[in-house]
Amino acid sequence: MTALRTFLISISLALAAFAFAPSASAGDPVIDTAIAAGEVGERIDGYLGVVGTADATVVRKVQDINNRRRGVYEQTAKENGTTVQIVAQLAGEKQIAKLEVGQFYMDEAGAWQRK
Repeated sequence: MTALRTFLISISLALAAFAFAPSASAGDPVIDTAIAAGEVGERIDGYLGVVGTADATVVRKVQDINNRRRGVYEQTAKENGTTVQIVAQLAGEKQIAKLEVGQFYMDEAGAWQRK
């Protein structure tokens, strides 16, 4: 039990920098507009997703942000001896918690929900 608790604490500390950092879309007016319009939302797996349809520019920016997020998740997983999936899901839960009312997130069942 102590090893599990130590592991979870180390993961939490490693994710703290990510969780308290500005949103990955901060300063990107295309993504900020798409989030405000309900075209883009946070997924439970730690990545952004397109809610329904979006133009090619939005899709490319979502992919770019997701690639950068994956890099952070890989580094965090490596530093903590865990999997990328665990790190990504913990980050996804934190990102969803930070959403504003009216923004979209994907739940564990894969359905888009409005916060």
